[in-house]
Amino acid sequence: MSEIKPALATKIDAVIAVLKDIEQNYLPATLATSFGAEDMVLMDLICKHAPGIDIFTLDTGRLPKETYELMQTLNNHYYKKVEVFFPNTADVELFVTNNGPNAFYDSVELRKQCCGLRKVVPLNRALSGKKAWITGMRRSQSVTRSELPVSEWDGDHGLQKFSPLTDWSNGNVWAYLRANDVPYNKLHDEGYASIGCAPCTRAITMGEDIRAGRWWWEDPENKECGLHVKSN
Repeated sequence: MSEIKPALATKIDAVIAVLKDIEQNYLPATLATSFGAEDMVLMDLICKHAPGIDIFTLDTGRLPKETYELMQTLNNHYYKKVEVFFPNTADVELFVTNNGPNAFYDSVELRKQCCGLRKVVPLNRALSGKKAWITGMRRSQSVTRSELPVSEWDGDHGLQKFSPLTDWSNGNVWAYLRANDVPYNKLHDEGYASIGCAPCTRAITMGEDIRAGRWWWEDPENKECGLHVKSN
């Protein structure tokens, strides 16, 4: 275990303050996790300092085995359980029957349909009745997030959205995980910057944009949909 430097300690305190404010003023609230590094920082802090906040994940049916291994580890590591939301079985059965199991490689439209069935619909169920949700998004992950606020109104879902790690660097995230011996997804050791569905996520090389870890990123029409940014 390594020591937390004063500058990071200040950032940690700020995140704890945000989480406690959410717990006091925005319940029911929930953390959306895909079990990426940023999500693990928030899960650890919630379990330690704001246990009234719920945690959920979306099991799309196409997650890598390393993610399931981490989910099992966390089930034993923390007292707090992660609520798992699945797609509607009948909808996925129909989609795969008509289009094949890997139809998302065939066209942008089929990718959007797949994401809609496996992520968007379950996400809407997960957020139903909540006053706020929390993500692990950071400003330095993308130029499109350079102005990402800690708190903003999510008009699409009708609730407040918090990104407590908005000013954290990747180094901050890993310093926290190592200092607190927090379990993490082993795909990160293989060069994965973000964690999502197995067919749509890959490792990146030194200097590549973090979004390059998603196979469709280079196509300007392939806009991000659903939850996959957790840590992306």
